[in-house]
This record gives sequence, C-alpha cells and structure tokens, in this order.
Amino acid sequence: MDLMSLQGLSLVEGMNKDFEKLSAEERLARLFEIVPEEEVLVTSSFGIHSATLLHHLSRIKPGIKVYFINTRFHFPETLEYKAQLSTMFGLNVVEVAPSEDLKDLCVSSQMWTTTPNVCCYLNKVAPLEPLKKCYKVWISGLMGFQNRVRNNWKVFRPDPSVEGLLKFHPFIDWSEAKYENYRNHNALPPHPLELEGYGSVGCIHCTKKAQGRAGRWNSKFKTECGLHVGFLSKS
Repeated sequence: MDLMSLQGLSLVEGMNKDFEKLSAEERLARLFEIVPEEEVLVTSSFGIHSATLLHHLSRIKPGIKVYFINTRFHFPETLEYKAQLSTMFGLNVVEVAPSEDLKDLCVSSQMWTTTPNVCCYLNKVAPLEPLKKCYKVWISGLMGFQNRVRNNWKVFRPDPSVEGLLKFHPFIDWSEAKYENYRNHNALPPHPLELEGYGSVGCIHCTKKAQGRAGRWNSKFKTECGLHVGFLSKS
C-alpha cells in the first residue's frame, strides 16, 4: 500500500486498526517499509520523554534527520540533554529556529506573558511550517498519558494544518508504567530537570516544577504549544 492511498479518512482508520495490533517498534519498522525515509519528518523537543523515540529510531533508522526547534528560550539543561542523547544515539540533529529579530521582539514585549499563544506560534509553530510541507508523515513521540487531549489520539491522524500530512504516534497507547519500564530496561538517561522535580520541560519562561504537564504555561489554561493539535488561535 502506498502513502497516497492512506490519505482518505476511512483508509487512515483501517491503518489504525492494523497498526494498533503492533508494538511501537513494529509500528516504526512497518512505517519505513511503506514510506520512504525522505518522506518522513522526525522532530524532538529533547524533553522529559524524548529519549524513547530517539532510542527506537537509532536502532530502526539510524542517521535519519531529527529536527529540533531551537526557540532560543530553552533551559541550558535541555541543550545539554540534546548533546548527550545526540552522542549516545549517534543522532543527525538539524536545528530550526526563528530569527534573532523575532527573539528580540519577544523579549522586549515579554510576549510569553502577554500573549503566550502568539509566542508559541512565532517561535515553535511557524518555523516548522515550511518543513511540514516537504513530508508525508510526521513521527511524534507523544504518549496518551501525558494529558487528556493526547489520550484521545490514535496511531495515525491527519494533520489539518497541511493537506496530505499524517501524524504518526507509535507510543500513543503506552501507559506511564510501560514508559518507565522501557526507560529503565534500556538505561535511558533522564532529562537533568526531571531530577529536580520537573514533569515536563518547554521554554524557560513558561515552565515550572510540577507533576506531569501541570507546570507548563504557568496555569494560563493552555496545555499545548500548537505543534501537535493542528490549530492554534494566535491570541
């Protein structure tokens, strides 16, 4: 089955039924059997749970490009973690970033405080938009237990922001216990800030210590940056 045939909703549903029977490793291996590597987009935030996907890819498809959106507002510990995992797994990391002028604008207005959705859009969503149009499948390491929104997602789902682009979540049905077991069994290193009480890590201005994703966006009734929902109101 070629990728073009997967774009109809009913066929995506059929693929979900087939892939739900597979393990995460089998899902990734099967994906690369039906989709050429050059049509698969991989991104990583190098956050708390990122090592799981990166470890799988290092064994299944070593050398594939891994895009990292450098908002220039990351914790130093996140950049250290990126360097650590890149060396450990032999990753081919490619950075994507907004302009320096945009960073200056965000800093001068403290946009993360006044209009956090705009800040996320300009620094995370917009830099990736041109890349998304060059690919057919976008692999994400998101897991359903991370929040209520993600818990409703399937292995495959269309990304409404780009026609014909499919999001692929090989770990979406993993429980937290399964994630912990995999990490411990494979001796995957934790993010340095996890050891300090951070359950999720994003940009420095909008992240605080808390369990799970409760520390993101400092209780601004915001749970996603907009990368993984396909729509984000710019306000």
